Amino acid sequence: MQLRTFTARDMKAALALVRAEMGAEAVIVASERGRNGVMVRAAADQPDIEPEPPKPIAALEPAALLSFESRCREGLMRRVRAEQPAAAAEPLGFNRAELLTILGRHRLADALSYALAEAAEKTALTDMTLALASALDKRMEIAPLDLNKTTGILLAGMPGAGKSAVAAKIAAHAKLCGRDVRLIAADATGAGAIARLESFAGHIGAKFAVAETADAWLEEFSKAEQEKTLAVIDTAGIDPRNAKVRTAFSALGKLSGVTKLGVVSAMGDAEETADIADGLRKLGAHGLIVSGVDLAQRLGALASAATQNVPLAHVTRSPFVAAGLETMTPLSLARALIAADADRRSAQ
Repeated sequence: MQLRTFTARDMKAALALVRAEMGAEAVIVASERGRNGVMVRAAADQPDIEPEPPKPIAALEPAALLSFESRCREGLMRRVRAEQPAAAAEPLGFNRAELLTILGRHRLADALSYALAEAAEKTALTDMTLALASALDKRMEIAPLDLNKTTGILLAGMPGAGKSAVAAKIAAHAKLCGRDVRLIAADATGAGAIARLESFAGHIGAKFAVAETADAWLEEFSKAEQEKTLAVIDTAGIDPRNAKVRTAFSALGKLSGVTKLGVVSAMGDAEETADIADGLRKLGAHGLIVSGVDLAQRLGALASAATQNVPLAHVTRSPFVAAGLETMTPLSLARALIAADADRRSAQ
């Protein structure tokens, strides 16, 4: 497998570089935004052509591959984020009223906004971003997926939350880590969901199955365990706020060794998202993935999901099915809330 990293001013330009240099079949396996552009990591089933590698990437052990990826990513993101001293923005000083205004423009619930503003004020930090990050840190728990250890993943959430796209992203990351993957479609009624997953599974060399019942899930998961393959189950959309639905789904989803992840959309109403995240917590979700962050101008849904006593696993920032997952910290969320508000106001 050939792995290449590209930096560009925006995602559109980065994807154009990927396709021009690696072809239309290249898969985006990771992406991250910096202040001055984006970095994407792409993979393709071609001989590696990076200059003078010590040995072909495909021949590296998974641990060595991860180490290479980590070093490369860190170095490139330092370059992407680098700013000229003259262009560096002045830190925004802390002001409780201004912070409440910013959170209000993101449509956070009043109770959450006031709680965050009060916690930020108590830190006595003079930098708005750091004060907000400290307040978020008291409410956020982060639990990124460890795809080298996870045996199975079950995705649950509302219809249209982006579960099928997230399943494909997880599969791409797992393949990059050296894991074999079995994609299991449990939603036979979703428009095009099975076709999309099956097509992606074929592209990355993952096994694919359709399993509509709990017994079928168990059978496919057992096959994956025997083959030491990561099983990723894309379930049908449910409303986790409904207690009866939760009871029925919980009975279907009791698979030993499976990590349950809730998927919520960053495009939703902040208070509705908080209720959905709480329902997923009651369903037994071990973590949340927030999809479509790149599409949301107001990040109230993201902030609400991240502060609902369910660990935040990852977020997605790309409309492309094969683009990667990102980990968000209290500091990066604070920066995003403040920067997105400033960007939106400057564009008006």
